[in-house]
Amino acid sequence: MHSNLEILCVGQDRTIREAIVLMDQNKQGIVLAVDGQRQLVGTITDGDVRRAVLARINFDEPVTTLLARKSSTMYAKPITASVTADPTTWLSVLREHSILHLPLLDDQQRVAGLATLDEFVQGPSPAVRAVVMAGGRGSRLHPLTEDLPKPMLLIGGQPLLEIIIRQLRDAGIKQVKVTTCHKPEKIAEHFGDGKNFGVELSYVAEDRPMGTVGGLGLIAAPNETTLVINGDILTQVDFRAMLVYHREHKADLTVAVRHYDVKVPYGVIECQGAAVHRLNEKPVFDFFVNAGIYLLEPSVYGFIPNGQRLDMTELIQRLLKQGRSVVSFPVREYWLDVGQHADYEEAQEQIKSWKSAT
Repeated sequence: MHSNLEILCVGQDRTIREAIVLMDQNKQGIVLAVDGQRQLVGTITDGDVRRAVLARINFDEPVTTLLARKSSTMYAKPITASVTADPTTWLSVLREHSILHLPLLDDQQRVAGLATLDEFVQGPSPAVRAVVMAGGRGSRLHPLTEDLPKPMLLIGGQPLLEIIIRQLRDAGIKQVKVTTCHKPEKIAEHFGDGKNFGVELSYVAEDRPMGTVGGLGLIAAPNETTLVINGDILTQVDFRAMLVYHREHKADLTVAVRHYDVKVPYGVIECQGAAVHRLNEKPVFDFFVNAGIYLLEPSVYGFIPNGQRLDMTELIQRLLKQGRSVVSFPVREYWLDVGQHADYEEAQEQIKSWKSAT
C-alpha cells in the first residue's frame, strides 16, 4: 500500500499543473482529488492528463476541469476499497474491475492510501518487445557520422543507443532488435548480444535504406505488442504509461506526438480574391508532430511488405484506409530529435542536467 498522502492527494481547487507535479513525484500514474476533509472527489490519471494535452486544455485550469470531462464516462466514480480490508481483497477488486489503481478509504470515507496492481504482480504484465530503428546515415550530422552510425554518437560519454536500450530495460522490456544499415559493425561490437546491458539483443540488417518502418518487414510478425523507437531520440517518455494508454484505447497502432509551434515572423494577410478581409500579425500555429515512438499490435505487420521501403506515414495511411484504430499519445516529458549539430549540443547539456538531478 502507498500511504504518502502528501504526494498521492491533490486538492480539488488546485491546478492541473500542480497535480502533474505530484503525479511525477509519486510515480504511480495517478493522483487522488480530495476535498477539504480529504474525502475522495475523483481521480486524475496519466491518461487523463495526456488527453487534456490533445484537447489543448490549459494546465493552469483547476483539477475539477479534468474531473468534469470524466463525469459522463464509466470512470466518473472511482472504485474504492476499505483500508482495513485484507490485501487479497484489494487484489480481487483490482482484477475484477481490470484496473491498475485502487484508492483506499478509512471508516470516515477519507483517503488513507492507494493499492496498485504492481504491488501484487511482479514485473511487466503485458508482453512487449522493442525494435530500435538505427539504420539512418545521419547526413545532417556529418562529419560526426561519417564513420559512425548516428545512434552511436556519444551523449554524456555513452552512445545515444545505449541510453535508449537502458531505458527500455528499465521499463521491463528485455527483448530488443536493432535495425542497422550504416556502419552496422560499430553497433554490434559495442552491444554484442545485449547481455551486458540487461537485454536480449539481436540485429536486423538493411542492405539499403528502407524508410522509417520498412525494416520491420524483415522481421517475422511477433505475438506480442512491439514498441518501435527511432534510434536518434533523447527522451524521458514513460514507456509503461504509453503502453497503458495504448491498451486503454484498444489501438492497433499508437503514435507518440509532440506539441510544436510554428511562429510566422510576418503579418499574415487573408484575402478573398483581391479584397483583404483579415490581417493576423505574426501568428503562432500549433501542431502535434510525430515523435518517432510507436506501439504496434501484431496484426499491423500484415500491412508492412517484406523487403520494401516504407515510411511510417504510409503505414498509418494504410491502417486508416482499412478502418484500423490509430491513436496519438502526447509526450509531455522531455523529448529531442538529435538530427542536427545544434540538437547534439543541446543533448549534451540535457544529459548533464539529468545527472546532476540524480
